[in-house]
Amino acid sequence: MKNSEIKALNIEELNQRLAGEEEAYRKMKFAHAISPIENPSKIQETRRLIARLKTELTAKKLAK
Repeated sequence: MKNSEIKALNIEELNQRLAGEEEAYRKMKFAHAISPIENPSKIQETRRLIARLKTELTAKKLAK
């Protein structure tokens, strides 16, 4: 997801997307601990996406 797409989301959509990505991140970490996943860089990409979502959510809340 690009930063421009993240900026276009409203606060409610950001919260929903953040919850979904955090759940996916937990599942990936668990699956990787049991047996290595094919593409471990997806874990890092998901973690960075979560950080971008949280940053934009904070910015929108402060601007409000």
